[in-house]
Amino acid sequence: MDTMEPLLQWLQTNASRIIFLIVTLAAAALIVKGLSRLLRKVLDRSDMPSASIFINIMRVLVWVLAAAIVLKPVFGIDPTTLMTALGVGGIAVSLGLKDTVANVISGFGLMLGKVIQPGDLISVAGTTGVVKDITWRQTVVRERSGNEMVIPNSVLNTASLEKLTPINEGLVTMDFTARAGSDPTAVTEAATTAIAQATADLAQPGTKPLVKLTGFSPYGLECQALAFTRDGVLLSTMRDAMARAIADADFLEQRAAIGE
Repeated sequence: MDTMEPLLQWLQTNASRIIFLIVTLAAAALIVKGLSRLLRKVLDRSDMPSASIFINIMRVLVWVLAAAIVLKPVFGIDPTTLMTALGVGGIAVSLGLKDTVANVISGFGLMLGKVIQPGDLISVAGTTGVVKDITWRQTVVRERSGNEMVIPNSVLNTASLEKLTPINEGLVTMDFTARAGSDPTAVTEAATTAIAQATADLAQPGTKPLVKLTGFSPYGLECQALAFTRDGVLLSTMRDAMARAIADADFLEQRAAIGE
C-alpha cells in the first residue's frame, strides 16, 4: 500500500495534465482520420493526382500541431525554446537527411507538375511498369511480372523517364535471319501467319504481329518480328511463343544464330 501512495499522489497531482494529453491525442487521431478520408475524396474528384504523399504531409502537420499544443501545459516545455534548440542542430541533421529532403522535394515536383501519377505506364532506370503510388521518399512501380520496384523520387526527377502506352509497353521484338535467296514477300507472309497463330491467345485484342526486313548479312535477309502482348502475360512468354512458331520454318537460317 505504501508503494501505491506516491503513484496515486502523482496521478492526483497530474490528473488534469494527463486528461488534457489524452483528449488532445484522441482529437488529433480523429482529425487525421477524417481529413484523410476527405482529402482522398477531394483528390479523386479533381485533376490533382491522388497519392499518399499529400495525406502523409497532412498527418505530419496535424501531429506536429498536437505536439506543440501539449508541450507547455503537459510537459512544461516552451515550444519556442524547443524550436530554437532544434534550429541549432538543424544544420547537422539536414546534412544527414539531404537525400530524404531531395526525395521529398522531387516527389512534390513529380506530383504537382503532373509528370507522373498513379496508373501511368513508365520506363525509368531499367524498370518498366505501372506507377502504383508516390510516397514521401520513393515511387512504387509494379512490373508486368507482379514485382514492385521501389525507386527514389530523386532518381525519377533526374533520370530519363519515358511514359508508355499499353501497346508500346507490351511490344516484343524478335530478330531472325532468312536464308539468302529467299523471297522477302514469302518470308514475311509465312512468318506473320505462323506467329499470329501461335500467339493468338497472348496478343493484345485487335493487334496483329508484324514482320519487317531490317537489312542483309552474309547469311541472308535480316528480319524482325514484332508482336503486342496483352495485359497479364509476361513478355518472355510472348517471345518464347514467337520463336517456337518459326523454329522449324524452311526459310530460317540457323547458322546466323551460332555465327558459323
